[in-house]
Amino acid sequence: MSSKKILTKKSIDFFEKYLNNPSPTGYEWEGQKIWMDYLKPYVDTFITDTYGTAVGVINPDAKFKVVIEGHSDEISWYVNYITDEGLIYVIRNGGSDHQIAPSKWVNIHTKKGIVKGIFGWPAIHTRESSKEEAPKLDNIFVDIGAKDKKEVEKMGVHVGCVITYPDTFQILNGNKFVCRAIDNRAGGFMIAEVARLLHENNIKLPFGLYVTNSVQEEIGLRGAEMITQTIKPNIAIVTDVCHDTTTPMIEKKKQGHTEIGAGPVISYAPAVQNKLRERILETAEAQKIPFQRMASSRYTGTDTDAFAYSNGGVASALISLPLRYMHTTVETVHKDDVENVIRLIYETLLTIKEGENFSYFE
Repeated sequence: MSSKKILTKKSIDFFEKYLNNPSPTGYEWEGQKIWMDYLKPYVDTFITDTYGTAVGVINPDAKFKVVIEGHSDEISWYVNYITDEGLIYVIRNGGSDHQIAPSKWVNIHTKKGIVKGIFGWPAIHTRESSKEEAPKLDNIFVDIGAKDKKEVEKMGVHVGCVITYPDTFQILNGNKFVCRAIDNRAGGFMIAEVARLLHENNIKLPFGLYVTNSVQEEIGLRGAEMITQTIKPNIAIVTDVCHDTTTPMIEKKKQGHTEIGAGPVISYAPAVQNKLRERILETAEAQKIPFQRMASSRYTGTDTDAFAYSNGGVASALISLPLRYMHTTVETVHKDDVENVIRLIYETLLTIKEGENFSYFE
């Protein structure tokens, strides 16, 4: 595949629709339906499970199975406590950032539909500058305009309702995609684009390809843990996001150096199978795809870990999309990196032969 632009207007329109749709952890199914509808022309069949993971399958009868995977859920909040005055305190659903909450609009999801709310914050005039209190989980609160607890409940809001941010897709300076939930609906988008390109280029793979969009990654890789037992793959190539470490207040001695616009990030970690990673690196070099490297100490913190340590061991690797401002509502990635992650997964798949096990002993 040449280095010509991969993303089409249709694919970017899908990415926007897919990002804008809320899919908090545990409530991913509406987003999965959007994803499956887009993917349907490019796969032979689908697998879904009871918690909402969706898999598009190409060559479902093949015994040798390769997974390409992203995760579909986004961080959110739960209603945890409603005061007598009608204010709402929250707990995390995933790694939601308390520091960005004050003055943000929110959507509270109820059986009656969306209830709008705001994270309130005391006015600057009322705060003592010598002892400013930072936003913390126990002092941020949501105001839905209700006069008391009874009115909150009448509006359909109760403990356990999930809360998302309404921020929508934007393009910054022509080539930066900005939105909440790019972590990691960008992954689901990129693997769908790989399937599209395989179909459009009439590629006949010698193995079964399982285009996997897992749920519940943000609370412990749970969707991947479930679906890998169903698929029982031989190989898994996972894509997620990683940090752009070039913005202020990030210590490169701890976080390493990775940046948007410089290409996909290829991980080194115990869960990453070395020979599969080397195949990805060789593919990047052969196809002149720019790439970066990243090291993880004990685990990658991504679905790679769930696949690697399943089913007696699955050869797994991680290709990451560098991202600024993770777990905020302005997550930012570079269009070129999105295209190059798609290219790198696509080109790597073309090198894999049926039955390859990447054994260190052969």
